[in-house]
Amino acid sequence: MSETKTPALQYRFDGPEDAPVLILGPSLGTTWHMWDRQVPELVKQWRVFRFDLPGHGGAHAYPVGSVGELTDRLLATLDQFGVQRFGYAGCALGGAVGMELALRHPERLASLALIAASPRFGTADEFRQRGVIVRTNGLDPIARTSPERWFTSGFAAAQPAITDWAVQMVRTTDPGCYIAACEALAAFDVRADLASVGVPTLVLVGSDDQVTGPAEARTLVAGIPDARLAVVPGASHLVPVEQPAAVTDLLVRHFSTAWQPAFDSSTGQTAIPAAPVKPVLTAAPPQPVPIAEIAPAAPHPHSAVRPDPYDAGLKVRREVLGDAHVDRALAQADEFSGDFQEFITRYAWGEIWDRPGLDRRARSCVTLTALVAGGHLDELASHTRAALRNGLTPSEIKEVLLQAAVYCGVPAANSAFKVAQQVIREETTPTE
Repeated sequence: MSETKTPALQYRFDGPEDAPVLILGPSLGTTWHMWDRQVPELVKQWRVFRFDLPGHGGAHAYPVGSVGELTDRLLATLDQFGVQRFGYAGCALGGAVGMELALRHPERLASLALIAASPRFGTADEFRQRGVIVRTNGLDPIARTSPERWFTSGFAAAQPAITDWAVQMVRTTDPGCYIAACEALAAFDVRADLASVGVPTLVLVGSDDQVTGPAEARTLVAGIPDARLAVVPGASHLVPVEQPAAVTDLLVRHFSTAWQPAFDSSTGQTAIPAAPVKPVLTAAPPQPVPIAEIAPAAPHPHSAVRPDPYDAGLKVRREVLGDAHVDRALAQADEFSGDFQEFITRYAWGEIWDRPGLDRRARSCVTLTALVAGGHLDELASHTRAALRNGLTPSEIKEVLLQAAVYCGVPAANSAFKVAQQVIREETTPTE
């Protein structure tokens, strides 16, 4: 195999080979079995394709760095079977893949269902913090609390076998792939692009979902021109498992009636059906179906003018130090200190931290050592947090500080150990 070949996803087909293909995308920490209760009804009309996320359900542990990369792997897998056009339903992270398909590969998508989804999943800090917890403590703390996030308390108490199944699903996931998926969700944000989703879309959410609840669902409906909202009573985040009959019925009705025809290469046009009347629960006013070109506009040729590194620097600064830290620093800036904040964002983060010569783990090691040498303990605390977010383990941070003790002096390292120890305790203690 070529080293550059896109790794395929673990998959399975169910249903007649000559039926239109309907893809079911899983949530983070689950396997394709989360859709088991939907498949018997769906295969009456569709050839159902399910897939596992990398490192989930025994799949090969090839981590994905972004939702776009996961989408590319899905399309590469489908290309092996000549599947060019399909309907797609995805839950949570699987829903993010659905939005990526609609925005970047609309010619392949006939209809879309977004379940327990959001144009932005929480905050980047939340998912990167989860990655720190997993890197330090493994997946057991996440696994033990998964039923609280996924199911209503009544369902979890009444269905102990399903609750145990959920815990084991997470425990058997590859930690590296789980962390990478958290990073992918941390970077995912399509709030500004929702108006470009041009396929009929069902937005489905559990009424008691505390992760991506009705508020996030209404944001999707308000932004997507041809979207309808369905709120399932008595369900939390993993609504296909908790309310399988209701979800199955909604999916069957949606994909039976809202399947956009393919692009006709002979005429250069796409037949666009009239937009359906939105139900009462839909928050957004009716909007016209877009009739513009389906493919995104071609990128503008590279400009000879070097782009301002400020925006790139702000992005890197947020990813490394966290939104809360950066927001606090920028909010405290005034006429006196504002130029300095702009200076370090543009040059320290946009020019240096964004250079390709060293990865972020290596830059964290260098930075920690330099801060120990200079005795900058306040900065050491924030960069210890940054080092954990950049992938260093507590053991590796310890080795950096021991190395610094030799070359920077024992008193400096002694102070550094006290600061780093406190930060590591705060950052790696699982939240129950």
